[in-house]
Amino acid sequence: MAERDRLGDYRGKRDFERTGEPRGRGASGGDGPRFVVQIHDASTMHFDFRLQVDDVLKSWSVPKGPSADPKDKRLAVPTEDHPLEYEEFEGVIPRGEYGGGTVIVWDHGTYEPLSHDRKGRSVDFAESLERGHATFRLRGSKLHGEYALTRFRGGRDGDGEEAWLLVKRAGGGARAQGAPDPRRARSVTSGRTLAQVASDAAGE
Repeated sequence: MAERDRLGDYRGKRDFERTGEPRGRGASGGDGPRFVVQIHDASTMHFDFRLQVDDVLKSWSVPKGPSADPKDKRLAVPTEDHPLEYEEFEGVIPRGEYGGGTVIVWDHGTYEPLSHDRKGRSVDFAESLERGHATFRLRGSKLHGEYALTRFRGGRDGDGEEAWLLVKRAGGGARAQGAPDPRRARSVTSGRTLAQVASDAAGE
């Protein structure tokens, strides 16, 4: 599917005259594939988990954030694809706009696709997501090690709202730093908290 079509939902929900979010230029991934985890203080506080797949960031809303404990199965609800430039977005989305609230970049880095079939052969990462199960190794400033995303409800068959689980794999590499208290967490890019970002935006 063309990049323009993949970002259609994203662009259709936003007024770029009002929000500072990137419109998306379809930039190349550089030394990707990339990932980013943003904390989003909107109508409800949550973490946004995004993985670069081709020329977009596939995105999930994770209410409690990623966990370092393999026993924790974190709900991950898919949202619209975002442009690659969104990895760097930090600021305040105006009230009344879609997703209005404050955003900070909690972590970002690269990831290594690990998906394979039952015979151990590598499977294209986008295809593994389509099938509903993908594994990958994160290399971020805060998150490290192997994770899996597994769809357990919904999907193309329309069986209710689509939902996934984000789980740290046991024995899958170095232990990751778990999700902190989001109101005390600091951006990996600016060192600011949500409150500081909001205060800076109000003073501009």
